[in-house]
Amino acid sequence: YLPVGLPVLKEAFDSIAKGEIFSEFLLMGIATLGAFAIGEYPEAVAVMLFYAVGEVFQTLAVSRAKTNIKALLDQRPDEVTVLENNQATIRKAETVAIGSIIQLKAGEKLALDGELLSATASFNTAALTGESKPDTKTQGEVVLAGMINLNVVAQIKVTTAYTDSKLSKILELVQNASAQKAPTELFIRKFAKIYTPVVVALAVAICVTPYFFVDTYVFIESLYRALVFLVISCPCALVISIPLGYFGGIGAASKNGILFKGSN
Repeated sequence: YLPVGLPVLKEAFDSIAKGEIFSEFLLMGIATLGAFAIGEYPEAVAVMLFYAVGEVFQTLAVSRAKTNIKALLDQRPDEVTVLENNQATIRKAETVAIGSIIQLKAGEKLALDGELLSATASFNTAALTGESKPDTKTQGEVVLAGMINLNVVAQIKVTTAYTDSKLSKILELVQNASAQKAPTELFIRKFAKIYTPVVVALAVAICVTPYFFVDTYVFIESLYRALVFLVISCPCALVISIPLGYFGGIGAASKNGILFKGSN
């Protein structure tokens, strides 16, 4: 019980410390500790074990979604060709300073945002805009990380640091899209704040009320029924599945080349 139960009990105490007394963690904690009190040890362990397994699958799903998003967007080359005193030097893209001149050969992907110094060059901008038609840029125009040079060797003056490029910002925006709560998720969270205390109150009523109406009242049996009610009424499925569903959807769409900047 300890390996699978302690993390849940810790979450329950943390929620109480934050003022969220009635949480799904508290319900599972009460139910499993109650199961121990009446000697139903396997059931106490099973509840926590199933929850722990569900958490593992959730973590895997989120990790895979993030990987899909990053694989779609973060395809910038790690190295660039920097021109210094008419000499070409290969450098790590993140170490290149603003103002440096880089050389981009035909077929190469741009790693940094910059200003085109060459007279003209044609770029594939599909990674940023989804537009398959080549975009011809002229001297002085802005070119962005993720664009692919299609024809001539071009020279570009770096105007933005590697971590501040437009592609980096898009990547960060999409990865954090799940932080923008969808209306359904906001409703479920509000619903859970009302639903959970009601479930606790009903569980207490299931345990205590029969005492006043049944001559053969057995406390252990009533407590067992109340604990079963707590487990099956736990809002974990609602609270966890809704945001996970949206995040999983964003990740699956990214795998198919579709980007969402939010779930609302």
